[in-house]
Amino acid sequence: MDHVDVIIAGAGAIGLACGYKFSQRKSVLVLDQHGQIGTETSSRNSEVIHAGLYYPTNSLKARLCVEGKHQLYEFCERFHVPHRAIGKLLVAVTDDEHTQLERIDRQAQHNGVQDLEPLSAAAVRHREPALVAVQGLFSPSTGIIDSHTYLHTLLGLIEQQGGMFVGHAKVVAVEEGAQGLEVTIKNADESETRLSCDNFINAAGLGAQALAQKTTGKKPPAHTPSLIPPLHLCRGHYFAFNGKSPFSHLIYPMPEAGGLGVHGTLDLAGQLKFGPDVQYIDRVEYAMPEHRKETFVRAIRRYWPTIDDTRLQPSYSGIRPKLHGPTEPQSDFVIQGPKEHGIQGLVHLFGIESPGLTSSLAIADHVMGILE
Repeated sequence: MDHVDVIIAGAGAIGLACGYKFSQRKSVLVLDQHGQIGTETSSRNSEVIHAGLYYPTNSLKARLCVEGKHQLYEFCERFHVPHRAIGKLLVAVTDDEHTQLERIDRQAQHNGVQDLEPLSAAAVRHREPALVAVQGLFSPSTGIIDSHTYLHTLLGLIEQQGGMFVGHAKVVAVEEGAQGLEVTIKNADESETRLSCDNFINAAGLGAQALAQKTTGKKPPAHTPSLIPPLHLCRGHYFAFNGKSPFSHLIYPMPEAGGLGVHGTLDLAGQLKFGPDVQYIDRVEYAMPEHRKETFVRAIRRYWPTIDDTRLQPSYSGIRPKLHGPTEPQSDFVIQGPKEHGIQGLVHLFGIESPGLTSSLAIADHVMGILE
């Protein structure tokens, strides 16, 4: 049986970031059931570099987002990945939202984000004349990134460092064996390949729970189903604005249940888009229901009342691997190592939704700390 130091299932931002870090001193194989890298969650998001404002104190999301933000900006500068720290305006559109805005400001400071700037209604209008708000917060360290270039840069570095990516390779079993971890892979032609490794990283995103069910150890608690959190598929839709954007920053309303509200983002070409919203679904399907537009228009008009809704067109959707249901509290990232499941050399990553892209390099460091 051929042996590799590290095998990673999932070639999204998290799997590739882990591959980049580990391949600096180990042999690495990154696998994905699809033919290309980043075809699911990592390529269907807002491409925002988050500052770390909202997440609970001492949570993995808070710590890894703030750490990851700094690493990501440095990585983009070093390897010439297109990005821009254009800043974000978080706006309260009614007096009732003052308290929520102040709470976000306090939470951001607890998380180590010290650069927020409170704005009066007049200051908001000065920065963004099209907005209607009674108060705002400006986050200068929030930015945007070309996520596709980021993913391909990570892959290029993995290959330069001696690692390898193989597509159309689905991991169907991971077993604790005599040679470490034994991994069974189903290939595109339905044949199977078996490899052994010292470390296996389950970064399969939407498929992480299903893959965890296929891992077996020599003794409990590896077989305990309660260790695997439930997966809730949550689809978010994006609508593009056809025309010149009136905004020069990212525009965020107050967060809502399950998400950050229908916010306005810009890509590096200046294209304005809105989303994502929150729709829990039963299966992986990237549909764009036409009726969602009405909900978007109502949400956007709260802070941009003069929007011409005829210019709002369906763009794309993405699915987030949430660990909480629609009526449950927001969940944290869940990263399980041998201390939790009892299998040496194995790490499972569950619920890596936003701010996963921002946190990706810091998550990779966290995984290395568990395994080394």
